[in-house]
Amino acid sequence: MENSPNDTFIKTCVRDTLEGLCAGLSHFSGPSSAAVIYSLRPKSPLYIFDPSNLLGDHAPILRTTYLENDDWCQKRGMYADSSHYNLIEYFNELQLDGVVSYGGKSATVAYQMWFTEHHPDLFSIGPTERWLEHAVLRFSHDMANEKDLYTGISGSFLKEYAMHAIRNHIKKEMEKRFGPDSKLRIYPILDAILGISKTREEGAWPSGELVFIEPQLVHTIQFLARFKMNEQPQLDHYKHVRKLLQAVTQSNRRLISDGLSILGISDEHLPDYCLVADFHGRIGFLRIGKDGICSFADGRYHSTTHQAKLFEVEEALIDYKLDASMRTQLFRIISTLVHNAQNKKHGCTLVLDLNPKPVHISGQPLYKPMDLRQPELLELACALSKVDGALHIGADCSLYGFACLLDGHTIHGEDRARGARYNSALRFSTEHSDTLLVVVSSDRPVSIIQYGMEFRNQSTWRSPAFSTPEPMKFQEWLNGFS
Repeated sequence: MENSPNDTFIKTCVRDTLEGLCAGLSHFSGPSSAAVIYSLRPKSPLYIFDPSNLLGDHAPILRTTYLENDDWCQKRGMYADSSHYNLIEYFNELQLDGVVSYGGKSATVAYQMWFTEHHPDLFSIGPTERWLEHAVLRFSHDMANEKDLYTGISGSFLKEYAMHAIRNHIKKEMEKRFGPDSKLRIYPILDAILGISKTREEGAWPSGELVFIEPQLVHTIQFLARFKMNEQPQLDHYKHVRKLLQAVTQSNRRLISDGLSILGISDEHLPDYCLVADFHGRIGFLRIGKDGICSFADGRYHSTTHQAKLFEVEEALIDYKLDASMRTQLFRIISTLVHNAQNKKHGCTLVLDLNPKPVHISGQPLYKPMDLRQPELLELACALSKVDGALHIGADCSLYGFACLLDGHTIHGEDRARGARYNSALRFSTEHSDTLLVVVSSDRPVSIIQYGMEFRNQSTWRSPAFSTPEPMKFQEWLNGFS
């Protein structure tokens, strides 16, 4: 990119690839940024493209890695035949806090390292790494073509790569145990899981475990009931499989499949390297043995665990002059209420009132506040959270009221798609600065709201001061942080 005729072509390739990567990961994991550091030839300078300033906080570490250490230089190089763009030597991540990275070298790109956010509620970074791995391949492929042959299709591939990333992660994990002899057909399994998850039986969403066993290990399973060979229900008959799931709902029994059909029902210990689809009504979870991979809901796969980590609540509480013990107890109370609502699959709103004197909120006030540090009263608060309206909790760990109505004026940034509970919390928090609101929706992740904004939106925003609207030399980028 030293003022060559191909500068524009290379910039276009990098930009298209990164935009597709961001779009795909945002659907899979929530709003996501991405960046890349690369060098096209072994002795070419490093370039960086970081339009969202994802790597700004890591500039000192990156300076050490790339300018004060020669280890990375040993990784870059070229194969003799530049037509073999798909012969790639991959590199593991750089171990940056809050960032997932993956890179490689090939005949056409001497060094490349792709980065994206490590969201706190990821089940596993495996699918994300496979996504970045494919970005390495796509960029290598594009650089192997003449600019007149460039179609821009790499971005489109990466935008729709979720199922492929999950499949490649599963395949890689299975091959650790079985080598290339693994016989499970992953794509049909992933399609079937989504198909079954969308199939209701007498109005009920599916519940129970469907376990996929490597065919060569089927003989190790002790079946409670095994179906006749020529009458085994086929996996792609979603309605039939959904009916069979009723036999294992709310039990330690599981349906057993070889990836083609349902073999029977077992309650025995299963091999560590089996693939498990765990249906929980409208959502479900996919794992290998006990290791989570991703979740599924609404006919799509997602990276989220669907369990609130509530790290935003911890961060917000630090900003207030609270006794350390009181801060810990408040966080435990909020976590208990949130996880109870999630497990019971009902929505609720919690108003954490951090004012010296709690504000007045319309609703059902209590004659004497309930001390939620007492287990039996916290249990009662969990039950009261089912009643329409919010719980009003003070900085002293006491419940002041329930069924509270959150008033407020219309504000910019409301989301009509989120409903009254969410938008009422936005309005209320705008007019009451020393409050923190936690909104639990029955079908969405938890929202943490303060000052009229959702914490998720606050945390993903980055200052554009040192962002790179187009690829630039790595050294020049670093100078912006001096």
